[in-house]
Parts: sequence; structure tokens; C-alpha cells
Amino acid sequence: MAKKEISAAEEKVAAAEKKQSKKVKSSGESKLSKAGKGIKKWFKDLKGEIKKIVWPDAKTVAKSTLVVLAAVAVCAVAIFAVDQLLSFALSLLERAAQKIGGTEEVTAAAEGAIITLRNFFAA
Repeated sequence: MAKKEISAAEEKVAAAEKKQSKKVKSSGESKLSKAGKGIKKWFKDLKGEIKKIVWPDAKTVAKSTLVVLAAVAVCAVAIFAVDQLLSFALSLLERAAQKIGGTEEVTAAAEGAIITLRNFFAA
């Protein structure tokens, strides 16, 4: 069936190219008529390109959809895992800053680092 689809696509391409090769060049035209012909040519080319499209069957679409959904699920799990790991690391830093708290400078520096990290990862 794949060869049949490929040959059908090749036939469409050949037919579209054959129609394009029948160009008629004219000289001494006004800008308005050139623009009109350009627009007409654009729509003609568009029609030819649309004819070249070979749509996949329902089975292929279903398989592709499942692959995309699986990839999205894997990415979501990976992002969730990284988020949980970073949250855990931040909570460890916060606890360490609270335990050290012997001097105000160390506590202020640790709290500043924690706030900076939270702002960075929240954005």
C-alpha cells in the first residue's frame, strides 16, 4: 500500500509540474495586470500544492497520537522529578541555614541565597 501511495503522490507532483511548465510570458503589461496575474498564479500554485498532499490513514494517525502522548507523559514525569529534587535541595538548605543561625551574617546570607534560588526556579 505504501508503494501505491508513493506512486499516487509522484503522479500528483508530475501533473502539477506539467501545468507549471505551460507558462506564457507577456511583456508591456501594466503593474495592475501583472499583480492580478501574480495572484492568479499564486492560487493556481496553491491548488497544485494541495493536490500533492497525501493524508495518512486512521491507523497511522492513532499510532502517531499515542507516541506523542507517551512522549509528553515521559517529559512530564521527568520535569516533576527534577522539580521535586530541587524542592528537596532547597528545603535542606533552609534547614541548614536555620541550624547554623549562630551569627546574623551567616543566616542573612543563607536566607538571601534561598530567596534567590526560589525566585530563579519559580520563574
